Amino acid sequence: MTVLTGAVMTIGALFPSAASAAKPDPVQKSLNALVTDDEMPAALASVVDREGRTRHYTAGAGDLRTGAKVPEDGQVRAGSNTKAFTAVVALQLVAEKKLALDAPVDTYLPGLLRGEGIDGRHITIRQLLQHTSGLPEYMESPVFADFPAVRYRYFEPRDLLDGALAQKAHFSPGAKWEYNNTNYLVAGLIIQKVTGRPMGEEIGRRIVDRVGLRHTYFPAPGETTLREPHPKGYERETDDGPLIDYTTMDMSMGWAAGALVSTNSDLNRFYTALLGGELLPPAQLTEMRTTVPAEARGPGVRYGLGLTSTPLSCGGVYWGHGGTALGYRTRGGVTSDGRAAGIAVTTAPTGAASQRVEAAVDTALCR
Repeated sequence: MTVLTGAVMTIGALFPSAASAAKPDPVQKSLNALVTDDEMPAALASVVDREGRTRHYTAGAGDLRTGAKVPEDGQVRAGSNTKAFTAVVALQLVAEKKLALDAPVDTYLPGLLRGEGIDGRHITIRQLLQHTSGLPEYMESPVFADFPAVRYRYFEPRDLLDGALAQKAHFSPGAKWEYNNTNYLVAGLIIQKVTGRPMGEEIGRRIVDRVGLRHTYFPAPGETTLREPHPKGYERETDDGPLIDYTTMDMSMGWAAGALVSTNSDLNRFYTALLGGELLPPAQLTEMRTTVPAEARGPGVRYGLGLTSTPLSCGGVYWGHGGTALGYRTRGGVTSDGRAAGIAVTTAPTGAASQRVEAAVDTALCR
């Protein structure tokens, strides 16, 4: 496997020539632009080509205070990529005939979902995994209005669910698609009920250990730091405010919807293994890849069961999910011919900057 680093030592720097100077690596160029033009503290990428060769890239600073270099393929908070892991565990249980996709939530957790317009007797497992349940968003609970006050607070999943059930349903189950963290909170609770084991342990033994994700883990209760070399993550509290270090926090608030820590290369390995049939039987992988329109995530994007398909400018689509946690955004996925790209930035961009992160993935897969 060929490994070439980015910002610290680009491909052109390894083999200087007039051609390399005239034609800088397009992935490196896109990461550099995210740092210089969009003022992101750091950007990292891991890209796998059709021959299975991997290149790692970095740009920016891993620590704005010290100016430390960005660790190559450093750990980041993977955010909602966790949903793809949770969906895989659920679909493995379907294959084991311990869950039924079209069974209502009440089959497994009777009475759990009750509220204004909310009834677990009419919400199915499939609707949870595909974001068509109509459940309200628990992150919109008043408890998260003052985030610094709860940054290090440990949340039990049922506490988070209470924040959702205090709100009104957004629509009738199955009526439309709407991305929602509460869906995966409930899916995680069902997985725990069916297996009798903690969510993090199920992800660990069923996915992480099975396909050899050496830098991926579900944080332990009370764990607030990242275990391996990582760039620091930053956020602004206002659009023109200073960047604040949000590297450390308690991600129990994300739980089965967003708690995982990983690296770009591990996420590439996960999605490659998933699409390659290493984690699910064909029937369940087909269910996972059966999609509905999800244009809110971008033009032409479709959502399956914890998995998205995104059109490529060079034709075809890539499959992945992406994630956002305070201080980090990850985007990427894999193609049917074995290409893979994972990109992370150390702040959560909005507007045009967010679109340029998505474009960087397209560049990496189409170059």
